Amino acid sequence: MSDAPTTEYDALLLVSFGGPEGPDDVMPFLENVTRGRNVPRERLESVAEHYYRFGGVSPINEQCRRLKAAIEADLAAHSIDLPVYWGNRNWTPYLADTVRQMAADGVRRAAAFVTSAYSGYSTHQQYVEDIARARAEVPEAPQIDKLPVYCRRSGFIDPFVDGVRDALARLPEDARLVFTAHSVPLAQPGRADYVAELQDVAATVAERAAPGRPWTLAYQSRSGPPSQPWLEPDICDHLEELAGQGVGAVAVVPIGFVSDHMEVKYDLDVEAADKAAALGLRFERVPTPSADPRFAALPRELITESVGAAPPRAGR
Repeated sequence: MSDAPTTEYDALLLVSFGGPEGPDDVMPFLENVTRGRNVPRERLESVAEHYYRFGGVSPINEQCRRLKAAIEADLAAHSIDLPVYWGNRNWTPYLADTVRQMAADGVRRAAAFVTSAYSGYSTHQQYVEDIARARAEVPEAPQIDKLPVYCRRSGFIDPFVDGVRDALARLPEDARLVFTAHSVPLAQPGRADYVAELQDVAATVAERAAPGRPWTLAYQSRSGPPSQPWLEPDICDHLEELAGQGVGAVAVVPIGFVSDHMEVKYDLDVEAADKAAALGLRFERVPTPSADPRFAALPRELITESVGAAPPRAGR
């Protein structure tokens, strides 16, 4: 499977992480996510409480439905008749089932747009491996090319710029910008590229939205054992540090994420927000691109660039 597609496509595959859609789904979903990692049961039960707080439903699947509809609308607006499929890594609709349906529909070559904008293992290579694994389960599976990393594209960056401006307008003049992304182990392959991209994107958003304003990059959602070094500082620890420096307000920007899924809704909107309140910090959380039309245009733009001037092939 190539990461640099050079031919026409007859389908687009939206690939996401997946999430539970009811209380009975929560533990099986978490077991899927952590399979083979020897995560203690008590840790799974602790994380499960995050989902139960929201009725056992992760926002991510509904957000994928909205993104899929927005992508379809963008394709239609540009007269591109390309069917859009959707498959998840860890919950229904499972990626292998979607690839099976694509094969049954006669799809021969598809472009894959994943809901992760950055390089690195968990944000890029793991998606490549999961797509390959799903194809291996399906006889005569279509060729599937993962579209390029898009963290520096305007369709990803522009919604954050607007969100930062809106958030800062509700805060005092001296509010600080704090960008966040999912922490990963320091030993994870591709970690250096991941951090470099995060720093570059954060700097771009900060300069465009609030030139000259101080900003920092923090991390969230760590899940490894305490003995394993992960990217730091943790967002809650960093808020405490800022409060100690006399900072009175923060706009938190989840630059590492494309949608307001559970790690945004709980780790930021609950844990970080509660921490800020306890510290006396004014707190605003900037939304992610989600189904913003500019973000939904990215698959079309990436496909068109990959196949040249000719539009993607729609007939099968």
